[in-house]
Amino acid sequence: VQLQASGGGFVQAGGSLRLTCAASGGFFSRWHIGWFRQAPGKDREFVAAINWRSGRASYPDSGKDRFTISRDTAKDAVVLQMNSLKPEDTAVYYCAAHTTADWSFPPAREGPYDSWGQGTHVTVSS
Repeated sequence: VQLQASGGGFVQAGGSLRLTCAASGGFFSRWHIGWFRQAPGKDREFVAAINWRSGRASYPDSGKDRFTISRDTAKDAVVLQMNSLKPEDTAVYYCAAHTTADWSFPPAREGPYDSWGQGTHVTVSS
């Protein structure tokens, strides 16, 4: 499977961005799709994930209130809606896939995800 993240850009603090993860070469219905981010000089961290089949989503406690992950079934894409952005949200955002055969909540950690896209840059100015 090939994943392509898009929708990044420059935004002022308090603004919103909508990131999209599109896939080719596979079937979304068999995957968990996760969003991760990596800020300069920091480790990559989990942002949100969704089970495409069930719609169950996982979030870290720190980002649950401002970020929402969802499925766009018409476009075979996963969307990350980011609101009330802060300068500390500045990072490269990646989407990743993890094969699943069930309806479970997706993993909220990097380890199980084995297919990664190239990332999209998000810069939030103060």
